[in-house]
Order: sequence, then structure tokens, then C-alpha cells
Amino acid sequence: MIVEKEPVAKTLPARYYTDPVVFSEELKRFYSEMWVCVGRTNHIPAAGDYFLREVAGESLIVVRDARDTIRTFFNVCRHRGTRICPVPEGKFAGHIQCGYHGWKYGLDGRLIGAPHMHESFCREEYPLHEVSTEVWDEHIFINMAQQSKPLLAQLADLPQKFSHWRMGELTPYHRISYDVKANWKLIVLNYNECLHCPVLHPALNAISDYRSGNNDQPNDSYIGGSMEFRSGAETMSMDGKLCGAYLPGLTGEERTMVYYYAIYPNLFLSLHPDYMMTHILFPRAVDRTEVICEWHFDPAEISKPDFKGDGAVRFWDETNRQDWSIVELSQAGIGSRAYTPGPYSRSENLLQAFDKMILGTPC
Repeated sequence: MIVEKEPVAKTLPARYYTDPVVFSEELKRFYSEMWVCVGRTNHIPAAGDYFLREVAGESLIVVRDARDTIRTFFNVCRHRGTRICPVPEGKFAGHIQCGYHGWKYGLDGRLIGAPHMHESFCREEYPLHEVSTEVWDEHIFINMAQQSKPLLAQLADLPQKFSHWRMGELTPYHRISYDVKANWKLIVLNYNECLHCPVLHPALNAISDYRSGNNDQPNDSYIGGSMEFRSGAETMSMDGKLCGAYLPGLTGEERTMVYYYAIYPNLFLSLHPDYMMTHILFPRAVDRTEVICEWHFDPAEISKPDFKGDGAVRFWDETNRQDWSIVELSQAGIGSRAYTPGPYSRSENLLQAFDKMILGTPC
């Protein structure tokens, strides 16, 4: 009797993590032609407030204009191509001015001043090049494609799925930027499984059962699922206790677990009973990724004297650094001539789905 072996899914070949050509192609497919998260509207609350983001090698200015609209422009002057703004974040004094020859643009991108140009020069023909920008629950997304579908088409059912957290009402409490010496996809893979948690994250494993919860059916927009707390724990913090009150709007079941979702291509949403944590990934090289992690709470809780948000920040900063160390070791190992694709376990189905997305294979 011949017994057929069950097919075994394997990790991707090394070139997907080490080849600059593959990396360049991914920047085009995922970071230039999809909606990419670049931050939160809370960072630019008033007209003229701005921050810069580097996405797929392009420097972008994200600014709030005089009509309270969030806009994104290429950081390139229309005169002679000079990078206009070198300061990572700040406030424009009612206009955006190039420091080379003084060309001046409105906060809406219109050219409003062009010294020394001839009388027949038409300023209307030289606005800043604008990037499509949309907002979901105060998350800012940009899309550099010439033609793009609406953001909601990419988000699928996520706006309804996460409506109870009222993310748009949450306030940023703390931010940490990490420079991770690993390919961006290794960070996504690590985020979407917790089989490593008993070995790598003893503090996390003490308050959350890595075998608990359920994963959603993977789709082309995101992957993710839930994990439950161990007995006595209420949230992910140094002591497992709530940092403040439960977020209003959550059901009884939603108060008993954390929901972890990777929204393609670069946003991680970690929704806790009392706060939201986000990771935003910005690939810088085939083996280097900038990760911006933020903690967001109910503003009413932050103002209370007994608020304990630092416990969540310390807990996840420690966990993040453990993750970054191990993915950097993964990057180093995959770069070896000895590396060959290894087998996935049945519990790593989200990782298999992500690989299929990278390969362009339907889920």
C-alpha cells in the first residue's frame, strides 16, 4: 500500500529577502501601487502642520491645509527639482517655500510665488505634484499610483470589523521609531505567529496564551486574528492590569482578548481592551526597515492621575526589541549559502497566506 505524503508548504527562497532587484520590484508593487499607511491625523492637528515620510524612495510632505484637508505632495520644487523641506516635521507659516530660489506654494499645493519669472509665466501650470490621500478612522493612507481604487476597496470589511474600538477618537500617547536590520517581510511574518512566544517572550507568554484565539480566513487585504488572556490578566502591560478603563463600545468578548491584524502592505493594528497599538513599516533597503510604533488611548483616560499607560509602552517596547533581534538573526541566516526553504507547520497558515500574496497567488 502506497501512502501519499501530505504536501508541505515551505518558506520563500532566499532571494525574496536578500535580492535588491526583488526588493525594488516589491517597492513598486506594494508601496507605490497600493494604499500605504503613513501616520495619524493627530500628528498634524492644525493648518500648516506637516510631517515628512519616505515611501518607496520618495520624500513626501503630509500637511493639513487651510480647509482642514489632509494633503500629500512630493517634496520636489517645480522650478529646478530641489527638495523643498529638509525638516522631518513642523509647521509651515501659511505656505510652503523652497529654500533655493524662493518659489512659494499654498498649503493646497498651488504655486503662489515664483520670483524672477517672465510676465507671461503661468503659475497655474506648476503646482506641487500631489499624491492621492485618504483617511480611515484618522489613519492617513497615500497612494502614488497614477490611477487607484478608493481606499475602502483595499480595506475590505475592516471599517465594520473594528468599529467598536472607535479608533478615530483615540489620542497618541507615545511613539518609538526602530531601525530594524531585516527585510520588511520577515517583520510581517514574525508579527503573525506566536509559536515563538514561549521561547522569545516570557513576559508576554505569562499573560497571554499563545495557543488561544482564532485566525480570520486570509484574504487579499489583511491577515490576523485574536489571542486570549491567561487567568487574571486584563491587558498587555507589565503587570497584566488595565492602563485605564475599558475602551467604550467594546463587547464583553472583545474585552477578553487582543486582536492582531496586518493590513497590507505596512500597517499592524493591535487592538487591546484599553488601547490601540500601531506599527507602521517603511522599507529602507532589502535588509533594513524603519518601524514606527505608537500607543493610542482614550483621551479621557490619559488625563486621569491614576492612568498607567507607561506599563503598556514598557511591555511592548521590550517585546518589540526581542522581535527585532530575532528577525535580524533570521535575516543573517537566510543570507547564508546553507539556507534552503524550510517547512511551515499547520499553525503557520497566516504566514503561508502572506507568502501567497507576495507571489501574487490568490488566497
